[in-house]
Amino acid sequence: MDKILEALVSSSHSLPVKKAIVKKVVEAAEKEVTEEQCQALFSLTTRFILLGEDAFQKQVGLQVLEAYARYHRVEFEHFFSKDLVLGLLQQGYGPVDRKDPAVLDYIHGCLRLLISCPSVLEIFAIIQTEVLRMVCERPEPALCARLATMLSDFVQCIPREKAAILFCQQLVRTIGYFNCPASQEQELREYVGQVTKVSTLLQNIWKAEPITLLPSLQEVFAIISSTEPSFDPSIALASLVQHIPLQMITVLIKSLTTDQNVKDSNMTQALCRMIDWLSWPLAHHVDTWVVALLKGLAAVQKFTILIDVTLLKIELVFNRLWYPIVRQGALAVLSHMLLSFQHSPEGFHLVVPHVVPLVQSLKSDGLPTSKAFLVHFTELIHCMMYQYSGFPDLYDSILEAIKELPNPGEEKIKLILNQSAWTSQSNSFASGLLRLAGKSETGKTGLINLGNTCYMNSIIQTLFSATDFRRHVLSLHLNDAAANTLMKKLQLLFAFLAHTQRAAYAPRLFFEASRPPWFNAGSQQDCSEYLRFLLDRLHEEEKTIQTLSSSKIVSPGNEPRDNARGHASVEGDGVLPVTLGAVGSEGSDRRTLIERMFGGRLSTGICCMTCNSVSEKEEPFTDLSLAFCPSTTATSPSQNQGPSEEPRGICQGAVNGGSEALEIGPSPKPTTAPATSHFSPASDEPPLSVPDLVNYFLAPEILDEENAYFCEKCGSLQRAERGMKVVAAPEYLILTLLRFSYDARSHVRRKILDNVAIPPLMRLPVHPPPPKHAPPSPLQLDSPENSQNLAKKLKPSSREEVEKAEGGPGMNGEGCEVRGSPAVLFVPYVLSSVVMHSGMSSESGHYYSYGRNLNGADGAQHHLANHELGNGEQAEATAASCYSPLAATPSKRQEVEEACGSQAARDWLLFNDSRVTFTSFGSVQNVTSRFPKDTAYVLIYRKQDFIGEHSSTGERAANGMRVGSDPPLQKELMDAITKDNKLFLQEQELSARTQALQAASANCSFRPNGSDDNDPPGSCGPSGGGGGGGGGGVGVQHRQQTGLLEERGGREGSGMTTRDTSKLRH
Repeated sequence: MDKILEALVSSSHSLPVKKAIVKKVVEAAEKEVTEEQCQALFSLTTRFILLGEDAFQKQVGLQVLEAYARYHRVEFEHFFSKDLVLGLLQQGYGPVDRKDPAVLDYIHGCLRLLISCPSVLEIFAIIQTEVLRMVCERPEPALCARLATMLSDFVQCIPREKAAILFCQQLVRTIGYFNCPASQEQELREYVGQVTKVSTLLQNIWKAEPITLLPSLQEVFAIISSTEPSFDPSIALASLVQHIPLQMITVLIKSLTTDQNVKDSNMTQALCRMIDWLSWPLAHHVDTWVVALLKGLAAVQKFTILIDVTLLKIELVFNRLWYPIVRQGALAVLSHMLLSFQHSPEGFHLVVPHVVPLVQSLKSDGLPTSKAFLVHFTELIHCMMYQYSGFPDLYDSILEAIKELPNPGEEKIKLILNQSAWTSQSNSFASGLLRLAGKSETGKTGLINLGNTCYMNSIIQTLFSATDFRRHVLSLHLNDAAANTLMKKLQLLFAFLAHTQRAAYAPRLFFEASRPPWFNAGSQQDCSEYLRFLLDRLHEEEKTIQTLSSSKIVSPGNEPRDNARGHASVEGDGVLPVTLGAVGSEGSDRRTLIERMFGGRLSTGICCMTCNSVSEKEEPFTDLSLAFCPSTTATSPSQNQGPSEEPRGICQGAVNGGSEALEIGPSPKPTTAPATSHFSPASDEPPLSVPDLVNYFLAPEILDEENAYFCEKCGSLQRAERGMKVVAAPEYLILTLLRFSYDARSHVRRKILDNVAIPPLMRLPVHPPPPKHAPPSPLQLDSPENSQNLAKKLKPSSREEVEKAEGGPGMNGEGCEVRGSPAVLFVPYVLSSVVMHSGMSSESGHYYSYGRNLNGADGAQHHLANHELGNGEQAEATAASCYSPLAATPSKRQEVEEACGSQAARDWLLFNDSRVTFTSFGSVQNVTSRFPKDTAYVLIYRKQDFIGEHSSTGERAANGMRVGSDPPLQKELMDAITKDNKLFLQEQELSARTQALQAASANCSFRPNGSDDNDPPGSCGPSGGGGGGGGGGVGVQHRQQTGLLEERGGREGSGMTTRDTSKLRH
């Protein structure tokens, strides 16, 4: 039969004739055939299959072999022996090499015919050994795919146990050597199919033998981390990623990132090659693993690797966005790389030139997925342009291309950036010592205490919270003459607070430049005195620059436009650069930035009660120092009572003077009550409020006896009445409560611990000067309104009686109250920040501050302020009294409080040196009642605009907030921050590497950043608030718990006094 078949195949008969005769031969297989004839047919058909000249011969061989093997199984079992299989796998078949895929195909087909025969078990054992040898020889993808197909069908041929681990490792390495020279799409599809078959085999082995998975992945990492220049692993390894269980991400990333044996160069190479895997068309979850590894490296602070890889590969990742099949994964990796690379714009600017072409392509390609993809992509671009503003030449074309697409809000952008930064990655892989000292959940930057510098830190954070002032400072363009000024250093400090990645910044340069000469370094100081000195320095410097400069310093193409109050305007989403010495509203009068932001004017008038002549004097102020009312004035006078005959002494320098009030014992004009009266206020009296103290400051007083007034008209000392009024309201109203009094009898400085209610909204009575064409009206101090001395009514409940005596308030046509002539404007102010003092004296204790948590410009509740102005309920106020709308009625108080900061626990921020936490306005109001030694000291209120008016910076209020954002940083500021951010990342990485060596023996617990309601915010030992605590060790422990312990050499010894212990807390 074999001779007939061989002659037929090689004959010249037509193909149909040959097929008909072959059919007869196949049918004859059912008949009895001798063993010799079967062996001859098996040999002939094997030769046809492996050496056939054409497809017909190979097809004939397969048909005949299968037919005779089925009907003559015993004879075929003798033919297809283990010796034949071993010979085929080791030597091939004649001219057919052993590595020819046809050999494996033949063996695969024969195994199907022998599957039920006992002898096949011996063949399986032979194949198990031989396939391990084969993969060690790095077969080509085609052969490897055939091998994978055979092993997938006959899992008995797969090596077992330890051999299985070795087989998987070698198969992984074989994949690493795959090469695809295909240039045609069909060839590429075939190659991808071959790789898929091999990766599927590995997946099946990992499922059947779980012990093989981890060694296989270790082999993958060893391959891709190789730094040998002559070896470039195949991208086909990406096909394995989709088969790795996602549940193993944490284990594997921990193993990789914490392994001290993995060098940085190897990790960098591995990460770069994993990013290259994004090009593999059918690989799933590659982006998930890449992002997980990036986060893991950030968590263990290996920032050098992240920086190198990002700059090296970010353009490649961006280019993958052009290919729809890998677009989503590439976007996930690109988003993480850009959003986490926040220390420098370098990474983003590498891809900026490619953004517009991609957007245009996505708009026009017509794919259904492109629209949704474009929305996510433009959100990423908006985040990056927000993070690195100040490059209009780079961003203009991008903004034009994406102008019709949704723009995420500022709040969402800040949230995304805050969550994505390297310093925001939580480290679940390392011990407590290795936790990154990143920013708190607030995203704000604290200030490191340099040694009793909490007075400076609290003031800086307060000024930084004044959004309009901060924006004006950041937008200043200072020329060479101002390069070394204090304003330049403040600008740099503000830039760092806004953009540094450090959790806390050390303001050493600014401290040295701004410290008053009489302040001893390392000693506690008065924050109010520091604030006043700082503002004066800034003001005088600017005046000097104005004098020396021949022309104004303006930013190119932007001329400051002043509004009615003389403030440079803010337009669009940013702020026009404000220049030093901008022209004010009075023609040639050039007001400084300090004057524009904090400057007001106060008029003092003295009326002789003999001849009624009036002497008036106006003077500027930047803060009001408010003395506490004597206890004798705590009770309200009757309605028909005239001006109090007891003169009230105004604190010397009450406008810009010191923060001390003198106690001079029994005197007809005390400036403050005896110290003891303030430590134990009467329980049945309502607490004082800030408006009460302002009213007391503005109230008329009698000058008599020792304080008699010398009247030039009378030519002698006369009894007179002195009154003060605000004639120009500042944008930011700074109020200092004179809590530190000096007792001349005992020569002791005491602190007034009275709790003062702090309203979120307040109205300041302002007496605008009369029009220039109107004759000046004399100061009517003896008018019925003033004769009541209503400003000294300290109880809010007395306002009802005042309203009955004076009649209801009037309103002018523009929404401002009119109380007599000239009109009194009740200017609304909203609380911006509060500096607290914790302790018993000005020489000790601790300062910290609260600031309103605002995302736009500061100030809020415009609608509330104007609602209060228009609803008539302000009638409880007096004709010239400062008041708070919160004192109106309980229902109104609740309504306004809920809208002004009590509705959420994150409306306010607590700045306590390095620590910044969320808090609420309720905490601000209640801190003194909870911790009696913690009292409000310096308050800053922000002026609000009436409905329909432009804000002081030129923008219109919207939804109760001034729209806009911080101006883009100038290049030199951005360069300084970028340099420091890189330094910070290097410091963190070095620290992590050093501490990792000691992690096993380290034992340190950290106190999490919790709510400030748990402990007194200003706890500073025996002189601090909340009852304080034991010696200096407490202060050290507190800093350890917050994770920001600073070196204080030599301060932890024994024998410290109470004052020494207090200073340790700063």
